[in-house]
Amino acid sequence: MLTCPSKIAEDILSHSQSNPQKTTIIDLFAGAGGNSIAFALSEKWDRVIAIEKDAATLACAQHNAAVYGVADTITWVHGDSLDFLARLKDRGGKGGLDHSLQVDPARTCLFASPPWGGVSYRDQDVFDLSTMEPYNLATLHDACRPMGHALYLPRTSDLRQIAKLAPAGRKIEVVQYCMEGASKAMVVYIPASE
Repeated sequence: MLTCPSKIAEDILSHSQSNPQKTTIIDLFAGAGGNSIAFALSEKWDRVIAIEKDAATLACAQHNAAVYGVADTITWVHGDSLDFLARLKDRGGKGGLDHSLQVDPARTCLFASPPWGGVSYRDQDVFDLSTMEPYNLATLHDACRPMGHALYLPRTSDLRQIAKLAPAGRKIEVVQYCMEGASKAMVVYIPASE
C-alpha cells in the first residue's frame, strides 16, 4: 500500500532538509491516509496533521493508521482544508484554530493530493489544471502560499501551467512517480514565497 507514498514522503523530506526548520507537515487531503501514514512512519516530522472533509473516509484513514501503528502520532482534523489554511494564515498560524492545531507557518510544509474531478484527465494528452474540480491549480496554489508546498497532480498535467507557479527568480521541481514502468502521477515541489 505505501510504496508510492513512501517515496513521496522521502522526497518531501529531502526538499525540506534544505530548510531544516521544517518540523510539521500538513496533509491537506488525507483521504484513506496513505500519505499521512508514510509521513508518520518516516519519523522525520515532529508533527503530522491530516485533514479530511468526509467523516467516513477520515474514519477509514484512522483505522489504516492504527493498522500501521501510527494512529496516535497523527493529529486528525475533520474539516475543509482550504478553510483550515485560511484560518492558519490569519494571525500567523493562530487564527481561530484550537491550540492543538496551531502551527508556525515558517516551520510547516504542506502536501496536497486533491481530488482530480472535472474533465477526465485520462482522456487528455495534456491535462488542463484549470478544469480540475473541486479545486483547480490556481485555487490550490493560492491557498497554500506563502508556505512551501507539494502538489500531487495527474501525470499528464500541463507543465506550462505549473511553471507559472514558480516564485520570482526561483525554480520549482516536478517529479514523475512511476510504478511498474508507467507514470502514475507527478508531484510539484514549490518553495515558500513572500
